[in-house]
Amino acid sequence: MSIDFLILECDRALRTLAAPARSQRPVPGAELLDVELSDQQRRHAAGLMRVNHCGEVCAQALYQGQSLTSRQPHVRDALRKAAEEETEHLAWTEQRIGELGGRKSLLNPLWYMGSLSLGIVAGVLGDKWNLGFLAETERQVEAHLNRHLEDLPEEDERSKAIVDQMRLDEIQHAEMAVHFGAAELPEPVRFGMRAMAKVMTGLAYRF
Repeated sequence: MSIDFLILECDRALRTLAAPARSQRPVPGAELLDVELSDQQRRHAAGLMRVNHCGEVCAQALYQGQSLTSRQPHVRDALRKAAEEETEHLAWTEQRIGELGGRKSLLNPLWYMGSLSLGIVAGVLGDKWNLGFLAETERQVEAHLNRHLEDLPEEDERSKAIVDQMRLDEIQHAEMAVHFGAAELPEPVRFGMRAMAKVMTGLAYRF
Protein backbone atom coordinates (compact mmCIF):
# COMPACT_ATOMS: atom_id res chain seq x y z
CA MET A 1 0.00 0.00 0.00
CA SER A 2 1.65 3.21 -1.20
CA ILE A 3 2.01 6.47 0.70
CA ASP A 4 0.05 8.26 -2.04
CA PHE A 5 -2.81 5.81 -1.59
CA LEU A 6 -2.89 6.37 2.18
CA ILE A 7 -2.83 10.13 1.71
CA LEU A 8 -5.74 9.88 -0.72
CA GLU A 9 -7.80 7.82 1.72
CA CYS A 10 -7.04 10.20 4.60
CA ASP A 11 -8.04 13.11 2.40
CA ARG A 12 -11.32 11.34 1.62
CA ALA A 13 -12.05 11.04 5.34
CA LEU A 14 -11.17 14.67 6.07
CA ARG A 15 -13.33 15.94 3.22
CA THR A 16 -16.28 13.89 4.46
CA LEU A 17 -15.97 15.21 8.02
CA ALA A 18 -14.77 18.78 7.52
CA ALA A 19 -15.31 20.08 3.98
CA PRO A 20 -18.65 21.14 2.47
CA ALA A 21 -19.98 18.29 0.30
CA ARG A 22 -20.77 18.96 -3.37
CA SER A 23 -23.46 17.51 -5.60
CA GLN A 24 -23.47 17.12 -9.37
CA ARG A 25 -27.22 16.56 -9.42
CA PRO A 26 -29.67 19.33 -8.52
CA VAL A 27 -30.90 19.25 -4.94
CA PRO A 28 -34.29 17.48 -4.93
CA GLY A 29 -37.14 19.85 -4.11
CA ALA A 30 -35.07 22.99 -4.70
CA GLU A 31 -37.89 24.36 -6.86
CA LEU A 32 -40.45 23.95 -4.06
CA LEU A 33 -41.49 26.82 -1.82
CA ASP A 34 -39.84 26.67 1.61
CA VAL A 35 -42.93 27.21 3.74
CA GLU A 36 -42.95 28.71 7.22
CA LEU A 37 -42.62 26.11 9.97
CA SER A 38 -43.16 26.54 13.69
CA ASP A 39 -40.06 26.52 15.89
CA GLN A 40 -40.91 23.03 17.10
CA GLN A 41 -41.44 21.72 13.54
CA ARG A 42 -38.21 23.31 12.37
CA ARG A 43 -36.20 21.80 15.23
CA HIS A 44 -37.75 18.40 14.61
CA ALA A 45 -37.10 18.52 10.86
CA ALA A 46 -33.51 19.67 11.46
CA GLY A 47 -33.01 16.79 13.91
CA LEU A 48 -34.28 14.26 11.38
CA MET A 49 -32.11 15.69 8.61
CA ARG A 50 -29.14 15.65 11.00
CA VAL A 51 -29.77 11.93 11.49
CA ASN A 52 -29.84 11.48 7.71
CA HIS A 53 -26.63 13.46 7.28
CA CYS A 54 -24.99 11.34 9.97
CA GLY A 55 -26.12 8.23 8.07
CA GLU A 56 -24.44 9.52 4.94
CA VAL A 57 -21.21 10.14 6.86
CA CYS A 58 -21.39 6.51 7.99
CA ALA A 59 -22.08 5.40 4.42
CA GLN A 60 -18.96 7.17 3.16
CA ALA A 61 -16.84 5.45 5.80
CA LEU A 62 -18.50 2.08 5.23
CA TYR A 63 -17.95 2.17 1.48
CA GLN A 64 -14.38 3.32 1.98
CA GLY A 65 -13.61 0.44 4.33
CA GLN A 66 -15.35 -2.08 2.08
CA SER A 67 -13.54 -0.94 -1.07
CA LEU A 68 -10.17 -1.01 0.73
CA THR A 69 -10.54 -4.72 1.49
CA SER A 70 -12.64 -5.91 -1.46
CA ARG A 71 -10.92 -8.57 -3.56
CA GLN A 72 -12.62 -8.06 -6.93
CA PRO A 73 -12.03 -4.94 -9.07
CA HIS A 74 -15.63 -4.78 -10.32
CA VAL A 75 -16.91 -4.84 -6.74
CA ARG A 76 -14.50 -2.04 -5.75
CA ASP A 77 -15.67 0.00 -8.76
CA ALA A 78 -19.32 -0.50 -7.81
CA LEU A 79 -18.60 0.55 -4.23
CA ARG A 80 -16.79 3.69 -5.40
CA LYS A 81 -19.71 4.61 -7.67
CA ALA A 82 -22.20 4.15 -4.84
CA ALA A 83 -19.99 6.29 -2.58
CA GLU A 84 -20.12 9.11 -5.13
CA GLU A 85 -23.92 9.08 -4.99
CA GLU A 86 -23.80 9.03 -1.20
CA THR A 87 -21.62 12.16 -1.37
CA GLU A 88 -24.53 13.89 -3.11
CA HIS A 89 -26.82 12.81 -0.27
CA LEU A 90 -24.28 14.30 2.12
CA ALA A 91 -24.48 17.62 0.26
CA TRP A 92 -28.28 17.65 0.11
CA THR A 93 -28.78 16.93 3.80
CA GLU A 94 -26.06 19.37 4.82
CA GLN A 95 -27.72 22.16 2.83
CA ARG A 96 -31.15 21.37 4.23
CA ILE A 97 -29.87 21.34 7.81
CA GLY A 98 -28.51 24.84 7.23
CA GLU A 99 -31.80 26.04 5.74
CA LEU A 100 -33.62 24.74 8.82
CA GLY A 101 -31.20 26.53 11.15
CA GLY A 102 -29.73 23.30 12.52
CA ARG A 103 -26.23 21.86 12.83
CA LYS A 104 -24.46 18.65 11.93
CA SER A 105 -23.94 15.92 14.52
CA LEU A 106 -21.10 16.50 16.97
CA LEU A 107 -20.50 12.74 16.97
CA ASN A 108 -19.75 12.39 13.24
CA PRO A 109 -16.02 11.57 13.76
CA LEU A 110 -16.99 8.74 16.11
CA TRP A 111 -19.55 7.32 13.67
CA TYR A 112 -17.08 7.62 10.82
CA MET A 113 -14.38 5.60 12.55
CA GLY A 114 -16.85 2.95 13.67
CA SER A 115 -18.32 2.57 10.18
CA LEU A 116 -14.87 2.48 8.58
CA SER A 117 -13.90 -0.38 10.89
CA LEU A 118 -17.09 -2.27 10.07
CA GLY A 119 -16.47 -1.81 6.34
CA ILE A 120 -12.93 -3.14 6.63
CA VAL A 121 -14.12 -6.21 8.56
CA ALA A 122 -16.91 -6.85 6.05
CA GLY A 123 -14.41 -6.72 3.18
CA VAL A 124 -11.98 -9.05 4.91
CA LEU A 125 -14.74 -11.68 5.24
CA GLY A 126 -15.01 -11.91 1.45
CA ASP A 127 -16.92 -10.15 -1.30
CA LYS A 128 -20.18 -12.07 -0.97
CA TRP A 129 -20.41 -11.12 2.73
CA ASN A 130 -19.10 -7.65 1.97
CA LEU A 131 -21.91 -7.15 -0.53
CA GLY A 132 -24.40 -8.84 1.80
CA PHE A 133 -23.57 -6.33 4.50
CA LEU A 134 -24.02 -3.52 1.98
CA ALA A 135 -27.38 -4.84 0.77
CA GLU A 136 -28.74 -5.25 4.30
CA THR A 137 -27.48 -1.80 5.30
CA GLU A 138 -29.27 -0.21 2.36
CA ARG A 139 -32.50 -2.11 3.11
CA GLN A 140 -32.44 -0.85 6.67
CA VAL A 141 -31.69 2.69 5.50
CA GLU A 142 -34.63 2.48 3.09
CA ALA A 143 -36.95 1.49 5.96
CA HIS A 144 -35.52 4.29 8.08
CA LEU A 145 -36.12 6.85 5.32
CA ASN A 146 -39.68 5.61 4.86
CA ARG A 147 -40.30 6.37 8.53
CA HIS A 148 -38.81 9.83 8.13
CA LEU A 149 -41.13 10.57 5.21
CA GLU A 150 -44.02 9.90 7.58
CA ASP A 151 -42.45 11.73 10.54
CA LEU A 152 -41.37 14.96 8.85
CA PRO A 153 -43.82 17.87 9.17
CA GLU A 154 -46.49 17.57 6.50
CA GLU A 155 -45.69 21.06 5.21
CA ASP A 156 -41.96 20.39 4.81
CA GLU A 157 -42.04 19.26 1.19
CA ARG A 158 -38.43 20.27 0.54
CA SER A 159 -37.05 17.91 3.17
CA LYS A 160 -39.38 15.17 1.97
CA ALA A 161 -38.18 15.53 -1.63
CA ILE A 162 -34.57 15.03 -0.50
CA VAL A 163 -35.41 12.03 1.66
CA ASP A 164 -37.48 10.40 -1.10
CA GLN A 165 -34.69 10.68 -3.68
CA MET A 166 -32.21 9.30 -1.15
CA ARG A 167 -34.60 6.38 -0.60
CA LEU A 168 -34.71 5.62 -4.33
CA ASP A 169 -30.91 5.70 -4.56
CA GLU A 170 -30.54 3.35 -1.59
CA ILE A 171 -32.88 0.85 -3.25
CA GLN A 172 -30.63 0.89 -6.32
CA HIS A 173 -27.53 0.33 -4.19
CA ALA A 174 -29.12 -2.71 -2.54
CA GLU A 175 -30.11 -4.09 -5.94
CA MET A 176 -26.56 -3.53 -7.18
CA ALA A 177 -25.16 -5.53 -4.27
CA VAL A 178 -27.55 -8.42 -4.95
CA HIS A 179 -26.66 -8.33 -8.65
CA PHE A 180 -22.97 -8.79 -7.80
CA GLY A 181 -23.66 -11.80 -5.56
CA ALA A 182 -24.50 -10.52 -2.07
CA ALA A 183 -25.02 -13.24 0.54
CA GLU A 184 -28.03 -13.12 2.88
CA LEU A 185 -26.85 -12.19 6.36
CA PRO A 186 -27.94 -14.34 9.34
CA GLU A 187 -30.82 -12.92 11.37
CA PRO A 188 -28.68 -12.28 14.52
CA VAL A 189 -26.39 -10.08 12.42
CA ARG A 190 -29.33 -8.19 10.93
CA PHE A 191 -30.79 -7.73 14.42
CA GLY A 192 -27.48 -6.38 15.70
CA MET A 193 -27.30 -3.91 12.81
CA ARG A 194 -30.81 -2.67 13.59
CA ALA A 195 -29.94 -2.25 17.27
CA MET A 196 -26.77 -0.29 16.45
CA ALA A 197 -28.68 1.92 14.02
CA LYS A 198 -31.30 2.69 16.67
CA VAL A 199 -28.62 3.87 19.10
CA MET A 200 -26.91 5.97 16.42
CA THR A 201 -30.10 7.66 15.21
CA GLY A 202 -31.21 8.44 18.78
CA LEU A 203 -27.92 10.10 19.63
CA ALA A 204 -27.57 11.90 16.28
CA TYR A 205 -31.05 13.42 16.62
CA ARG A 206 -30.01 15.09 19.88
CA PHE A 207 -26.30 15.67 19.40
